[in-house]
Order: sequence, then structure tokens, then C-alpha cells
Amino acid sequence: MKALQITKYGDLQNSLQFSEIDKPEISENEILIAVKAAALNPIDYKLAQGHLKEVLDLDLPTGIGYDFSGEVIEKGSAVQDFEIRDEVYGRVPQDYMGTVAEFVAVDSRVIARKPQNISFEKACSLPLAGLTTIQALEKAGIKENDRVLIHAGSGGVGSFAIQYAKAKGAIVYTTTSSTNVEWVKALGADRVIDYKNENYKEIASDLDIVFDTLGEEYTFEAFGIIKEGGRVTSIVGPPDVETAKQMGMEDYQLPEKLSKLKEENSAEYKFTWMQPNAAQLKEIKAMVEDRTIRPIIDLVYPFGDAVKAFEYLATGRAQGKVIVSLAETFENQ
Repeated sequence: MKALQITKYGDLQNSLQFSEIDKPEISENEILIAVKAAALNPIDYKLAQGHLKEVLDLDLPTGIGYDFSGEVIEKGSAVQDFEIRDEVYGRVPQDYMGTVAEFVAVDSRVIARKPQNISFEKACSLPLAGLTTIQALEKAGIKENDRVLIHAGSGGVGSFAIQYAKAKGAIVYTTTSSTNVEWVKALGADRVIDYKNENYKEIASDLDIVFDTLGEEYTFEAFGIIKEGGRVTSIVGPPDVETAKQMGMEDYQLPEKLSKLKEENSAEYKFTWMQPNAAQLKEIKAMVEDRTIRPIIDLVYPFGDAVKAFEYLATGRAQGKVIVSLAETFENQ
């Protein structure tokens, strides 16, 4: 089968190559999926560029991609929840990385049937962004009437998070560039902050939750705009102690600056290292089918142009998700 692989670290044009590899063999709890579409995420190209070598030690060459949608073509002897030809979607665990490929094997216990009312391309855009949002905002204990700031509202996670937070009854602030203001407003945000012309710290204040999707100074600045006892939930900042232990960082201590800000504001700080979760995929499916959540896609590239798709995503200009479609691949077989 054909698969896009990381063959070495470096710029995307040189680090990513198509390879002919063996179709995966499955164990009793696994299913084999004919991939119809794969969504790209910043973690993918950062891995290829070598920026995450200290976090994930990859054995190159290796596949790339986590999000997928497709059709079950083979199932293990212990699989009971899926049948051949079922349409499914999910975010594969780290050991199964490599969804930008014609076929992918995955543990059946971490995926779900795709929403029936959307295409494969739209379905694959949901897992990583959706699971990240749900897990991060659940850690922050989001509830009705919470005042929430979601950074980068036009991104893959941000565009999902705005809709999810509104569905939970929150009052949503978000940041975006001038060109995306009206587009992001349409997602349901109560206040869209044009970061090129407005200072978000002067507008968003006394917040219950800041959803930190940017990291660096934004993580620390969050403590200046939450109310006393507020919550900062991050997917890019330093790990919290609990999550660090889950990641194998036994002697980890929260950075002194962050620990001080947390104490001064009687605040909570949570970090989310997203994990595949079938129950939450089913929750997303239900929300899409009742139109509470709509997938947001920027561009769809054919499988053969997958490297170009990654290069576009890496520009940071995408409004929503960038997708690689394999539909034409199978039509031609």
C-alpha cells in the first residue's frame, strides 16, 4: 500500500516521502480500515520538522497523521462493536500513527462510527480537535454561564472549542486576526477580539476559564485576566504535575513562575495531553448529527498532494482544518 512517511527530520519537502509498505496485519482487538480521508494537525508537521524529538522519539521512517475516517474492511476475532463496511472515524493512539495512508490498523476500542450526516472529509476533521477541546474544558470544569476565553478561534481546535463552549452555555471570548473576525463570529462567539487592532487583556477580564492554545507568554498572561479562583487549561504550556507523571516525568516540578502565578491568584492550572476516547467520539457524533457542532474545513487536497497540504498547514493561515482525501484513490482502483 502507499503511505506518506517521515523519512528524516527537516523541512517538509525533504522530510516527507511516499513509500510502498506492507498493509498492516491486525490482532484480535484491532480493525483494518480503508482510509477515505485524513485530517492534518500542527503536531504532525512539528514531528516531521524534528521539533518534538525530546517528547516523541520516532523510529524513522514512520507514518504520519493521527486523524482519519474510513471503512472497516477487516476485523479481529474479539471485535464485537464493528462490522465489515461500517463507516468509522477517530484519532489513533501513538503506536498506530500513520493515517495519511491507504490503510490503517487500530484498536477498535478507541474509535467510533462516524456521524451519518457528513462526508468522510468532514468527519476526519473532528477527532483530534474535538477530543482535545472536550478533555481540556472538562478538566477546567466548564459549566453554564462561565466566562471563557478561547485563543486562536479560527484554528482547528479553536473553531471546535467555540461551538462546544457555547453548547455548554458559556459566554465565549475569542481572539483572531482582522480577516477572520466575521467568520469566527458566525461560529457563535459572544466577543471576537481582533488581536491586530485590540489588546485582548483590556477586553477579556474576570474570566472563569482561559483555554490556552498558544503557549509561551500567553500561558502566563492568562492568570492576569482570570478572576480569583479561576482556571487556566492549556494544551501547549508546561505540563501540570499530574499529567507529567502520566507522561513518565516522575521528578517534574511546575515551573517557578507558573507556580507563583497559580498561588497568587488561588487559581487552577491544568494541562491536557489528549488521549483517544471512544465515548467522547460518540458524544461528538451526537452533537454533529443534531447540528450543535459543525465541522470547519479550509481546504481538501488529493492524496498525491499531501506534502503540499502539510506545507499549507504550516503557514498558519488555515481557517479550520486541512484535509487529505483518498476518495479518488479508491475510485481509480
